[in-house]
Amino acid sequence: MKIYNIDMKSFRVVYIIFSMLFIFTSCDKRSTERGHSYLPEMERSQAYDTYSENPNFENSMTMRMPVKGTIPREMVPYHLAKTDEDLKTAGEILFNPLKIDEENLAIGKLYYDRFCNQCHGEKGDGQGFLYTSKKYAYPPTNLLLEKTVDRPEGEIYHIINVGIKIMGAHASQISQEDRWRIVMYIREDLQKSSN
Repeated sequence: MKIYNIDMKSFRVVYIIFSMLFIFTSCDKRSTERGHSYLPEMERSQAYDTYSENPNFENSMTMRMPVKGTIPREMVPYHLAKTDEDLKTAGEILFNPLKIDEENLAIGKLYYDRFCNQCHGEKGDGQGFLYTSKKYAYPPTNLLLEKTVDRPEGEIYHIINVGIKIMGAHASQISQEDRWRIVMYIREDLQKSSN
């Protein structure tokens, strides 16, 4: 067995040469190319843009209509419209399914402050910032008036869902449970504390 005697100076020279060769051969002047692709299908997507033409369908549309009768996840269909008849129907058939407790009232207050306070006011008296600052000319409903206090909960829920007069619908912004929590907060906190 023969043992080679390599001095440290020679080893450094050989190491530097191999390191330089490795560095120069690993660099590529073509910076736009990424080298070899392991999964080219993922690198170059076959997806179509939403509004682009798509040869896979008869009408060449990429964006498809949902299948009839489907509803988005966690969305409960609401079949009542923004009419006086459906407002009365909502008052007769809809009841708050949530129990009155501190947690539901706190969440109801949170959502009231986010979505209702600007128009109806902190106390529910219709003196919200948008009205008092004259940015909104039409006076919002005073939730403390007898006609609102006497409304069934289902009617208030219906109004939050589809709107009333010039008030817009909030069903797309607030979940079903949180709408009921707002109704609960209006009933249990605002209206009862005003009396």
